[in-house]
Amino acid sequence: MTTHTTSSAALDHHRAASARQDPATRALLMAGAAAGPLFYLSAIVQMATRPGFDLRVHPISQLSTGELGWIQMTTFVLAGLGLVCLAIAHRRIVTTGIGRGAIPVLIALGGLGFIVAGLFPQDAAYGFPVGATDGPAAETSWHAAVHMAAAIIGFTALAAAVVVALVRAIRGRRVAAAIGDGIVALVLLLPVMPEVASVQVAITGVFAFGWCTVVAGRRLRRRPAGSVV
Repeated sequence: MTTHTTSSAALDHHRAASARQDPATRALLMAGAAAGPLFYLSAIVQMATRPGFDLRVHPISQLSTGELGWIQMTTFVLAGLGLVCLAIAHRRIVTTGIGRGAIPVLIALGGLGFIVAGLFPQDAAYGFPVGATDGPAAETSWHAAVHMAAAIIGFTALAAAVVVALVRAIRGRRVAAAIGDGIVALVLLLPVMPEVASVQVAITGVFAFGWCTVVAGRRLRRRPAGSVV
């Protein structure tokens, strides 16, 4: 039994090492690492150049409205695809330990949530885009409802992935990783406060995407297969 277990572990390690060196896997990791920076670079440029947008009032999602809304819609889709790429690479590389199957599934679900959110735009409201009503939309459209549901699913899936990673780090006695995962999990699980919802969600996104970038970066540094996340 011991010999069989040792041989199985060695085989898993070999497979993970081979996957880590595979150019296709590394390309997937780079796409995953770029998802967050791409999302926020696009959002920042749009917030700075689109008249009437105020993050204190308008959520980033509202950039998907108006004539230039396609830019933010595309940004959502590309960022979501980046997370799916990260999930695929993670599944190839991490072959041992608790959560090895759950984490990539949850990351992929998060990515799919952002893709769907990008395909279905928010409603114009609170004066944005210019010419929109000064208050909330008279009635929430079906596509805005789908957008919000998809975004909630995406963030919830990523929060769950971080929690699983936290358990993994604790079980592996990796203090720094456990502290980092714990902080990110706390931020992602905080209830949304209506008074500052748009800013809070933007900050939550920074932590969620930032965590994904860190996960991808760790894999790109070619650490041993058992030390992930």
